[in-house]
Amino acid sequence: MHSYLRAIGFSNIKKNKEIDKLLNEVIEKPTRLEVAKDSNGNEFTEFSKEFGGCIGITACGEYTEDDEFQLAYYYPYFCGTRNETTSSELEVEKHAEKESYAGICDEMRLGVTLIFYLQNVSEYLNEINHGRKNLKQLHATLSALSLEGKILLPIQKTKKQIEDIKKSSQDRNYLIAAAREGDEDAIENLTLEDIDTYSMISRRIANEDVLSIVDTYFMPYGIESDQYSVLGEILNSSLIKNKITEEEIYILTINSNDLIFDLCINKKDLFGEPLPGRRFKGNIWMQGRIEFNDF
Repeated sequence: MHSYLRAIGFSNIKKNKEIDKLLNEVIEKPTRLEVAKDSNGNEFTEFSKEFGGCIGITACGEYTEDDEFQLAYYYPYFCGTRNETTSSELEVEKHAEKESYAGICDEMRLGVTLIFYLQNVSEYLNEINHGRKNLKQLHATLSALSLEGKILLPIQKTKKQIEDIKKSSQDRNYLIAAAREGDEDAIENLTLEDIDTYSMISRRIANEDVLSIVDTYFMPYGIESDQYSVLGEILNSSLIKNKITEEEIYILTINSNDLIFDLCINKKDLFGEPLPGRRFKGNIWMQGRIEFNDF
């Protein structure tokens, strides 16, 4: 069973028969059906069924010569509502074991390479098969699923502190961009900035909790390349229901290191009340779809 089914409201599904019944419904009554030629020239079929509020399940596979659908894999998904979450240069790489793909972009705001699980595989394959070669100018809409999270109180800041933080973040993004181009002065400035940050944290950690010093973070988590540990400010919060199980799901808009994206988490897995201004701390599985219609 896919562990992230719980994030979209299927926490009580335990048996294989229940999963098979759910997947049969996805295949027999899909909300969306996409077909494309895969990397080996076979007919790749994608069935997606929505279960309320942009949450759903996608089943992928191919038809046999007897016209019988053979399931290769499935995954739960959540479609983000924010268009163009990232506009950094995009690349797509195929996973080794199956016809699934990862989107990759160098996100300046994070200072690391961001990797996400590609949701619209068939659309991507059709674009490639029709001759599209360059993905770098395209945008991606990111979203995330989470299995556990905590709500933390915000760090109190004055208007001047907020403006200083924003300016510092912009300056750091410029330095990172310059450093990637080989600017030695930018590399040196970033190194000195990191040393100053380390010294500040070392000095304050003796008397303060680390979460009162660190306002936000975004960093890889575990061995899966598209999973991250995040701490970010909640900009918006809403509650939806899974149409089948009626389990309640929180939809949160998070600002983590100036990267703004939507995530969904089962209400029973979130500790605390997610009000705007408070912070979300948890581990996420990052997904995303490339917006081909923009060009």
